[in-house]
Amino acid sequence: MNRPRLTGLPPLLALALALGGCALGPDYARPDAAVALPEAYTAAAPLAQSPGVESNWWSLFGDRQLDELVKQALASSPDARLAAARIEEADAVLAQVDAALLPQVDGNASSTRSRTVLPNTNPPKNLTRTVNKLGLSTSFELDVWGKLRRASEAARAQALGTRYASDTVSLSLSAAVVQAYLNLRAIDAQLLVTRDSLAAQQRSTELTRSRFSGGIASRLDVEQAEGALASYTAVQLQLDKSRALAENLLGLLVGQPGLKVAAGDLRSLPLPPVPPAGLPSALLEARPDVRQAETALIAANAKIGVAKAALFPSITLTGSFGRESSDLSKLFDAPATVWSFGAGLTQPIFEGGRLRAQVDQVTAQQKQSLESYRKAVQTAFREVNDALVSVRQNGEAEDAYTKAMDAAKRALQLAQTRYEHGYSAYLDVLVAQRTANDATLAWVQNRQARLSSTVDLFKALGGGWKAG
Repeated sequence: MNRPRLTGLPPLLALALALGGCALGPDYARPDAAVALPEAYTAAAPLAQSPGVESNWWSLFGDRQLDELVKQALASSPDARLAAARIEEADAVLAQVDAALLPQVDGNASSTRSRTVLPNTNPPKNLTRTVNKLGLSTSFELDVWGKLRRASEAARAQALGTRYASDTVSLSLSAAVVQAYLNLRAIDAQLLVTRDSLAAQQRSTELTRSRFSGGIASRLDVEQAEGALASYTAVQLQLDKSRALAENLLGLLVGQPGLKVAAGDLRSLPLPPVPPAGLPSALLEARPDVRQAETALIAANAKIGVAKAALFPSITLTGSFGRESSDLSKLFDAPATVWSFGAGLTQPIFEGGRLRAQVDQVTAQQKQSLESYRKAVQTAFREVNDALVSVRQNGEAEDAYTKAMDAAKRALQLAQTRYEHGYSAYLDVLVAQRTANDATLAWVQNRQARLSSTVDLFKALGGGWKAG
């Protein structure tokens, strides 16, 4: 390759131009081999095929109120606004660092009047002089060793990292809102079940009192019925309290203290689709926290070049152009033109090992960032696998809970019929009623766990997946 001839240029400038393409420090390369992971999630194999999920994954629950709550949280939450402000700060830092790649030009104007005594004259004379100046001056550090370019690379990676951090905040916030909403709807479902049990117990208590008045039932039956009625009433009061607290938490997440949410039912929410079989582990790259960890590694890698460049000479070009005259009216005449051009070199001679220690420091930081990246990838893989296991196991458990709930309801009907015809004691009715109530509540809790594990899966995958 032919190089341009530098004959006729000042030696310092010629050297600077010859080395202008040099950039110290290692060039970044993604450490693919640094994290050994299976190609696909093992827990995803038994799952059926399903359509891909878009970024607004919460809409799959088919609840407009939930959609609106997530929208409000992403727009009004203090955490979301804080993340947006950090992006603005990072962009400003990047602009400041990039500005160092351009020459700095200053305008200056001055007018001075001075008086000087000439003592060697006889008699001594006073010399009065007026100098008017107007011009431009510039200084520019040649990026011979790539220090400024590496600093820009680091700042650019950090700015990108703040965007991924913001995406992480948005993902975590939306998942927290959905989880809080599911908890609220689960409490609503438990309240409906408890109210149904309470109403049934009230009818049963009235029947027992009537039978006692007619001499058919014993006083023991009445006391047992009264105790069961009080127990269901206490459970309902506790659920009312839990609902109020869940509503307060949801209001905090969406940035609306005092939020009121109309009653609903978890059982009315559809089940979102499950991921397809053989879900590739490469989906981890879409997670914003993994991307943020990688940008931190890129920034740390670039800072090594900045630190190494400080060991080498820095070359600065300076220049000025303007007018200078003792007579203000002649400031713009041709003879008043003045200019200067210069180049300077600064080389560290002795600094007690400070600069080399700085290189060692940023190199160690780069190693830390690499390990943090590895940990982020491995943690993400584990979270996805855990969520896949939970989705599958909770789905399989729901069949068992459904059978237990249906059997308990049939047993309750049978116990009530046998008691009314005098074939069973009232205690059998109470036991059957409690069993049916507990079985239904267990089904609701498992359905909540199933939906919550789906939310965990969406979050672990970075917001969803797309069929490939």
